[in-house]
Amino acid sequence: QVHLVESGGGSVQAGESLRLSCAASGRFYYCMGWFRQAPGKEREGVAVFASDGLPTYADSVKGRFTISRDNAKRTMYLQMDTLKPEDTAIYYCAATRRVCTVETDVYFDYWGQGTQVTVSS
Repeated sequence: QVHLVESGGGSVQAGESLRLSCAASGRFYYCMGWFRQAPGKEREGVAVFASDGLPTYADSVKGRFTISRDNAKRTMYLQMDTLKPEDTAIYYCAATRRVCTVETDVYFDYWGQGTQVTVSS
């Protein structure tokens, strides 16, 4: 059974940091990543581990966010530094056994329940 569980969201001030975690169960995932959805906006990619294993980031978070994973713990992380109010959104962990890209969520088949991140100015 596929199961993704996010944790680590919260409310912070601009410039502060948060670390999100995604605990994964189930079979091997070829690609995993983080997406987010702000109120009134479409869901967008934040960072993914693509099929070649290399991390890719949305331009809006490059240099501020870092995606990582601990295979032994079957957990993926998103370290978010220098947070901005425009980072406020629900953040979702996603996985797929297909190839993927940070540009779109259409290839992702499995999703967590989401965790709220709120950044105030």
